[in-house]
Amino acid sequence: MNDLPERPSDKALRSLLGRVKTIALVGVSTNPVRPSFYVGRYLKLKGWRVLPVNPAYPGESVFGEPIAPSLAALAEAGERVDMVDIFRRSSEAGAVVDEALEHFGDRGLKAIWMQIGVVDEAAAARARARGVEVVMNLCPKMEWQRLVGELSMGGFNSGRLSSKLS
Repeated sequence: MNDLPERPSDKALRSLLGRVKTIALVGVSTNPVRPSFYVGRYLKLKGWRVLPVNPAYPGESVFGEPIAPSLAALAEAGERVDMVDIFRRSSEAGAVVDEALEHFGDRGLKAIWMQIGVVDEAAAARARARGVEVVMNLCPKMEWQRLVGELSMGGFNSGRLSSKLS
């Protein structure tokens, strides 16, 4: 029996990431060796606006944006969020999803993305019931790199062919 959430199709992932312009990165770190930092930096370099969220860094900035203490603070500042990327434990993901739905559910929120190892089926169901797409146990950086062929440049099998035999 497989307890992992169903993986979206490549077409669905490409469509979702193509519609997203602004990502709230919840649980961001200012430490450049932490996954949340290099994922956020990569997404920013690829053209997404990344709004960092973490109450542990009051007054600091990263990726050219001030770090917000909460999703509520982003909403109060009038920010628009298309996707919330969650770098928190599975046990904490539900509260983040609920905060995202409360503050952005009626303001164009397209997706909740839970990072590798983060799964909360009940929170995912609440988001889907509000018309918000949910991806769990995957990384948007890695999925984008796989979809555009960047993973294969690093020697990883992306599962995608880059050339055809004549």
